[in-house]
Amino acid sequence: MGRQIDGFLQNSDVAAPRSKLTCNFSSRHMDICAMEGDVRMHGKSATVYVAAASNDSYWPENGTVTIRPFPRKHEISTMAKVWEVTIRLSAPVVTTPPRCTMTHNVPAVVFSTGPDSGNFFHGMSDMVIPLYITTQEYNGRVQLVVTDYNHKWISRYRDVLVALSIYPVIDLDTDNAMRCFPSVHVGIEYHDTLGIKPALSRNGYTMMDFLGFLQSVYSLKRPWVKPVNLSSGQRPRLVMILRRYSRSLTNEAEAIAAAMKVGFEVVAAETEVVKDIAQFAQVVNTCDVIVGVHGAGLTNMVFLPHNGTVVQIIPWGKMKWPCWETFGSPAPNMGLRYVEYEATPEETTLKDVYPRDHAVFADPLSLHKSFDDMYKYFLNGQNVTLDIDRFTGVIKQIYQSITIT
Repeated sequence: MGRQIDGFLQNSDVAAPRSKLTCNFSSRHMDICAMEGDVRMHGKSATVYVAAASNDSYWPENGTVTIRPFPRKHEISTMAKVWEVTIRLSAPVVTTPPRCTMTHNVPAVVFSTGPDSGNFFHGMSDMVIPLYITTQEYNGRVQLVVTDYNHKWISRYRDVLVALSIYPVIDLDTDNAMRCFPSVHVGIEYHDTLGIKPALSRNGYTMMDFLGFLQSVYSLKRPWVKPVNLSSGQRPRLVMILRRYSRSLTNEAEAIAAAMKVGFEVVAAETEVVKDIAQFAQVVNTCDVIVGVHGAGLTNMVFLPHNGTVVQIIPWGKMKWPCWETFGSPAPNMGLRYVEYEATPEETTLKDVYPRDHAVFADPLSLHKSFDDMYKYFLNGQNVTLDIDRFTGVIKQIYQSITIT
């Protein structure tokens, strides 16, 4: 037996009597394999060895299975950027696996950060929430192993990673040790867009549990939105996400002024402020309402106190359903109220580019058949000029619902 150092033993080769592999390839979103027993992992070759596998193990053809450990299996172009992890099984006595050089006494979870582009929605929905679902049950005693190691992603979500594991993250791609674990989980569990389905969670986790986790990670002090008593001189706070380059508000100054005139204290969130997750989480948590045109910035709704309000401005182009699926559907499970403001043809800058008989106006759904077209016209190709009177009416209703006199 080797010497224990920080959660693992060095220079040990103690094998479990039998090992077992189970895999699930049925999900549209991810493939997952879990191993327990004598499990050995070599980083640089991205290979996991399952030694002395039992008869009731999953046995792939030739005793080998490959997994790309990222939960966007249905997106071929995305998954092509994810490094494959190979799992090799051996029957008892038949093959001697490579000798352990590090023997850990905690489980390992292997996942990829490779496709991350810095988009906060995908970072949260595709990685942080699935990581929480997969690792929270270990109470920090789990080794996170990352392939396609993205330094920016690791740095950006370091607070979350530290809360999920008490051990430094291992960069699988550069690791030359033969590490042995009591169990290894390749792939992370994805349930839904910005969501957790308790029925699919081994421990019945909910989105409210996850939001409580974020409150702890970022030391957020305000768990609930309570009605604001106007007689006290207080005003409810509204944070407005200000986009640049696409789906921006061409009359954002007027929109901010309108919300202030209704009675809100308005926080105007520029792009650079939103990028600092820890800092902006504190800002959002002090607010009662978050407003923004459809985009990754609205993901910051995860930092709103319970009973807060999300206002999604839906750009023109029959975008109501995809926008609702992204932020409207997840809101109730976060304990949030959802309100939408759908832009009309008069409120989109597309009217200055295309005639009214163009498909952009005459048949927007025809352009949904190709994601590239939908992105070109309705996500990347337009800005929004709010009808200030109509916008004021929506904001006034929210204000009245969260204030008392």
